[in-house]
Formats: sequence, C-alpha cells, structure tokens
Amino acid sequence: MELQWFPGHMAKTRRLMSESMKIVDVVAELVDARLPLSSRNPEIDKIIGEKPRVLILNKVDMADEKATRKWVEYFEKRGISVIGVNSINGKGLEKLNTIAKKVLAEKIERDKKRGINRSVKIMVCGIPNVGKSSFINKIAGRAGTKTGDRPGITKSQQWIRMKDGVELLDMPGVLWPKFDNEKIALRLAFTGAIKDEIIDVEELACILLEYLRDNYSENLCERYKIADIKDKKGYEILEEICDKRGFLQGKGEYNYFRGANMVLNEFRECKIGTITLELPE
Repeated sequence: MELQWFPGHMAKTRRLMSESMKIVDVVAELVDARLPLSSRNPEIDKIIGEKPRVLILNKVDMADEKATRKWVEYFEKRGISVIGVNSINGKGLEKLNTIAKKVLAEKIERDKKRGINRSVKIMVCGIPNVGKSSFINKIAGRAGTKTGDRPGITKSQQWIRMKDGVELLDMPGVLWPKFDNEKIALRLAFTGAIKDEIIDVEELACILLEYLRDNYSENLCERYKIADIKDKKGYEILEEICDKRGFLQGKGEYNYFRGANMVLNEFRECKIGTITLELPE
C-alpha cells in the first residue's frame, strides 16, 4: 500500500513550524499511544533539530496499559522526556508544565541571573487525529479550538496563554508527503489519521481483523460473539461479523462495506477494547 496525501495547508504548516522554531523554547510532540512510533512524523525531527522536546502519548485510555508502560520505558531509555495523557478527562496533563520547565531548567536559571523573567513558550505539534485540539482545549481550560475526528481540522497556528507563565503555540496537524512503509500507512489508516475516502475500507477492515485475531482475539470474539477464529482470514471473520449483525443485501449476500465500516468505527471508538497496534522492537 503506497499512499500519498499531502494537502497544501500541510506544506504551509511545515514552513510555519520552521519559522516558529526561533521563538519557542520547547516542542511538545503529540503521538497516539496506540502507535507511538508510526504516529511520529519523521519530518518533525528535521524541523525541530536540537530544540528541547517532550513526547506526549495521547489517548492512553484507548491503548493497552501494559503496552503503554513498555513504550514509556522505551523512550525514557533513549533520553526522551515522555508523559502519558488522556485529553478527555485531563489525566496526566498537569505534568506538561512541570516537565517542560525541567527540560529548560538551565535556560530558566540563566535568564533569572540576567534578570529576565520570560514566559515558557511551548509549540504543540503532531500528525492529524492524534487528539491535539482536545489536548489544547483541556489544558487551556476552554473550548477555543475546533475539535473533531476528521484529519486535518486545524488549519492555522494560534497562541494560547496559560497560567504559570506558559504560552502554547498550537500548530495544525501535518503528515509527511509519502507513505512508503505499508505497516505505518495501515496503522495510521486504522486510527483514521488517513482519510477513509482514499483507501479500500473493506480491505483495511480485513487487515485490522487479522491483527486483532493474532493479538486481541478475546476482545474481538467478545465484542462480536464469534469463536474459533484462529485459522480464519480477515474476510472470513468479517463474514461472521456480518452474519451476526444481520448485515445482508440483495440475494442474501453479505454487506461487506457496512460491516467493514462498523469494525473500523468501533475500533476507533474503543468499543472492541483498549488496543495497541505496535510494540517496541
């Protein structure tokens, strides 16, 4: 699967990020806790350079808790400051100011000695659909940013002043120009970071079902009241689900499209359970 999806506003965002690096102190990079590596934009590394960074594992409430602990350990071993957050109930958000100031401790101390008392400027960035707008809204204590489950909903940068001498620069979500790694493209598509309109949702759902069969079979069988899926292919599992839910059309044929959309939506809404799509290798 080779996907290309790079709207004009994303190219503009890359330029804005590069220009804004001169005025921000630290970068808070949001990733999806269900796919922490696949949801990291490699272009951001090039843009950020040596700028201090905090990695935020968002949507921890939707991810496998054991897997999240492994990811936190993975990043910390590599010297990356990392926190897990739930932008819906706010759990973990209070750590951002503390950890950002810790990362900038030496700089803040130098400024104090020079009589400078500036606010800490944090750029918040990430790919579309990692929950960045919900994160901003919750941490700022107001609903001043548009939110939604459609990729690329935030189109322009905006500053948000917070308490404790911190300012957030909210950047639109940005993907990289070309997906040449099939596994990464698939994981992003599972979560809705890539628009469903440009993919075959039936094929996508079948591949997701095979992943769930191999890694979260209990969740899958419990949700759809099916059994004995160990040796079944994705389309066979999809047929069983369509049969259980009564998704039929025409002369008793299965409505694969309806079944596929339901599976993808229920995965994204966490109705199949807390699931992580990749583990540290």
